[in-house]
Amino acid sequence: MTPILVLALALIALVSFVVVQSLQKKRHTKKHPLPPGPPPLPFIGNVIGIDPDHPWLAYSRWGTEYGEIVYTRLFSQDIVIINSERVAHDLLDRRSHNYSTRPPGLALLSFSHDYSTTFLPYSDKLKLHRRIFHEAFHLKAVSSFRPIQMCNARSLILNLLASPEAYGTHFYTFSTSIIMSIMYDYAIAPVDDPFLALIERSLEIDVRVFRPEVAAVVTQFPILEKLPPWLPGASFVRDAIVQRTLVPTIMDMPFEHVKNNMAAGTAAPSVVSDALKRIPVKTQDEGEAAVLEKGIKESSASAASETTTSTLYVFLLAMVLYPEVQTRAQAEIDSVIGETLERLPDWDDRASMPYINAIILETLRWFPVVPLGIAHATVNDDVYEGYYIPKGQSHIIISYARFMARNPDKYPNPTRFIPERHMSKVVVEDPSTHGPASDDISFVFGFGRRICVGRHVVDASLFAAVVNILTVFRLERAPGWNVGPDAVGVKWTGGLTT
Repeated sequence: MTPILVLALALIALVSFVVVQSLQKKRHTKKHPLPPGPPPLPFIGNVIGIDPDHPWLAYSRWGTEYGEIVYTRLFSQDIVIINSERVAHDLLDRRSHNYSTRPPGLALLSFSHDYSTTFLPYSDKLKLHRRIFHEAFHLKAVSSFRPIQMCNARSLILNLLASPEAYGTHFYTFSTSIIMSIMYDYAIAPVDDPFLALIERSLEIDVRVFRPEVAAVVTQFPILEKLPPWLPGASFVRDAIVQRTLVPTIMDMPFEHVKNNMAAGTAAPSVVSDALKRIPVKTQDEGEAAVLEKGIKESSASAASETTTSTLYVFLLAMVLYPEVQTRAQAEIDSVIGETLERLPDWDDRASMPYINAIILETLRWFPVVPLGIAHATVNDDVYEGYYIPKGQSHIIISYARFMARNPDKYPNPTRFIPERHMSKVVVEDPSTHGPASDDISFVFGFGRRICVGRHVVDASLFAAVVNILTVFRLERAPGWNVGPDAVGVKWTGGLTT
């Protein structure tokens, strides 16, 4: 068959697929219309209107124009964008049985991420992963991680004192060291840890690739995954090759570290060692034990540190742009531990620091670092407030956290960093018996059965870092850095996290 004939047949198949999908959709929309949204162009949909590096800019425009729920299309990929907490709670929480799976293309098997808890479809495998995480990360259990988190916060301070210009590296080391200690009792070296470099390289690829816009293109044109890596513009393929090498190492190396220590009788408590110890009690045969061990291995490798790192960047930005907030926070710290810095803050001080807790809440709200959440998908067709929401592999549901965070009815002057807006909602009792300070900003952690299982760990890590940084440092803007209080002019990286 000649190349021209193959191309012609491929184009005919593509056109036929799009036409059939369109006809099926029209049958449903005769009864119930799709949610409002920008008019799509034939075949390509609304691709032209989206900046692939900053898609939330287009989604913000559409949210302002069309409302709480918006329909758009990228090639043949339908995307329903949820712009309000009300709709997100209605669909992703109250109808979670229908909205808890993931679009198949989001896992991108060529990147070896079919193991990842984050991207797994709703299945028995996901339930196993979630059970392992819940046993380790429920609210009362996470208090046992406090010594690890505070110890790493102290190390963060020492690193910042030694080389403040490398604050980004220090934030990442802090976040990843906590996760590796909790999950595997693996100690990250203070400088140039080789395993840390592997994780960082893998995460760089993840945040760039794992987003709905990329999934839409690859789903529409799966041949892209088969392009030769040397071809100009085939960075997607080159990233996949690198990731297929990195992922097995990232999964195997710390897991084997735990198993070897257990065999030698030297294993300290960790999520993985505790989970492995429970296997004999729960299993009746070697096959089931193997399934559980594989689930522990895969789910443990899914624990991420990128969101904590990115949130600390936002905190740093806020303190530089709002020196009056920093001054008030440091006054609160001084009132608790004394102005002579005889000691550093500890967990027992948190209940006496409502303003610090409010700063953490406002940091999470001001610029959610996973602005579009992780895409959901529907199991069955649905109708919501008269709108038709289609099911199937080519339909994606996005909960747009950044738009929710800018709701002026809930957050007056939403572009400004105002911790005081949370002061009446901050929990001042023992945080070990409560969730992340307040449910006021729970939307940044997702919804329903796919809510972030590590949210309590993130909250505690942020407190440990924020309170220690503000105790030791005064954060000031560099001379000539002219960025206003709305952070207009700040360049955000694109991807799954920003």
